[in-house]
This record gives sequence, C-alpha cells and structure tokens, in this order.
Amino acid sequence: MPVKVLIVEDHPDAREILVFQLGHMGYETIEAANGQEAIEKVLAQGPDVVIMDLGLPGINGIEATVRLKQNPKTANIPVIAYTAWREQSYRDKAIEAGMAGFLIKPTPSKVFGEVLQSVLQSNPQKMASTA
Repeated sequence: MPVKVLIVEDHPDAREILVFQLGHMGYETIEAANGQEAIEKVLAQGPDVVIMDLGLPGINGIEATVRLKQNPKTANIPVIAYTAWREQSYRDKAIEAGMAGFLIKPTPSKVFGEVLQSVLQSNPQKMASTA
C-alpha cells in the first residue's frame, strides 16, 4: 500500500508539479489549496505525511499545523514545511509549530524523497502500520 501524502499548496501549478513529482516516486497524493481544507482532509483521509506551504490564504501553514498538532487524532501525522520563505524566523516558527522538516522551494526530487523517507522512518505510527 503506497504512502499517502497530503500536498497543501495554494498555487495550482506548484501543486500539480508536486503531485507529479511525488506520484513518480510512488506516493499516493491528496491535494488541498488552503489551511482549512488541509485540516479537513487530514481528518477525513488520514494521510501518512503532510507537505505544507506556509503562505496559504486564510489559515496559513503554521496555524494549520498548530491545529493539527493540538488534535489527538492528527497530532502524530508528520508535517513538512515546503516554502519559498528562506528566513530563519520562518524555520523557527515551523519547528515551534511541530513541523518535522523544512524544505525550500524548489527542492530537487532526490532531496524531497530523502526528507520524506527520513520523516516517515522516524514516525512510530507509520512504522507500526507498515510492519
């Protein structure tokens, strides 16, 4: 059973590229265009990992992650920031919110795959479900 990845990105072209990139790596993808939709899809579809843009309309990626981490049903799902915001302050906010990784756009497929594998291997919930 493939690993299910929720891609949260408000720009359709960027989201489409990620869907293609991750699909090519063998991941099943789900899409959301904003933070509220991301929260709803995590609750409804239970992805194994979330790739979260930070600059989202409405509920931004940091706030969406905070809400996911506060909910016992979604707290153990790893979230990886994927953003063009390079400043250290955003990285700090992402870590504080509970994100498991931080990637700067654009990220080469090889690096993306390595980070995803690392995050999934360190997630006890995912490891238990693949054993």
